[in-house]
Amino acid sequence: MEISTLATYHCLAFVWYFFVAYSITHLKTEERPSEVFLYGGQWKYLTVLNLVLQAVFYGVSFLADVLRLIKKLRCAKCIISSRDLLFSVLAFPVSTFVCVSFWTLYTYNRELVYPKSLDGVIPLWLNHAMHTAILPFALLEIFALPHRYPAKKKGLILLGLVAFLYISWVLWIYSVTGEWVYPLFALFSPPGLAAFFAGSLAIIIAFYNFGEFLNRMIWGQSKFSS
Repeated sequence: MEISTLATYHCLAFVWYFFVAYSITHLKTEERPSEVFLYGGQWKYLTVLNLVLQAVFYGVSFLADVLRLIKKLRCAKCIISSRDLLFSVLAFPVSTFVCVSFWTLYTYNRELVYPKSLDGVIPLWLNHAMHTAILPFALLEIFALPHRYPAKKKGLILLGLVAFLYISWVLWIYSVTGEWVYPLFALFSPPGLAAFFAGSLAIIIAFYNFGEFLNRMIWGQSKFSS
């Protein structure tokens, strides 16, 4: 894509994710079922955290495009490095994981991840904006321009660290409230829950590798943004 086209796309994507994140964080309090949005608010849900992550990523991408358009290449180079690190390590694998895991569990038993009581709180369009549209956006980003992936060890360490922080946040909420962020977790014994978290980490690592594979297959080893 031309830089001007990329700038327009990234700007629109940023505005979209900002709007979706704003919409979910400003649902009317009196309409929320009692078991939702208590301790930790919306910030305990990976879906909501991912919306913020995507908004940050597209904001950084738009800034990089603008700097390239105005020929501030030295500044652009630094922002592009941040953009590529955000996309490769977090934006692509997390959005893919959220979409695939949500709809898999929703199809099996929606009460495990998205109780029917939420239908009266979260509009259908917002549900799909949070859990469906994120995957096409992530794939379109790969096809739109090449991204430089970090060394595999560095990328996986960063991804594992973020996963560890989120799991720690989930466990902290349970220790304080006695309630799990997702009803699914209540079905597991402690060893079973540890195995579930380990399996989820393995899946998100697989999505990281899948993103890297797509990037390499489409753009090759040597063609990167500059």
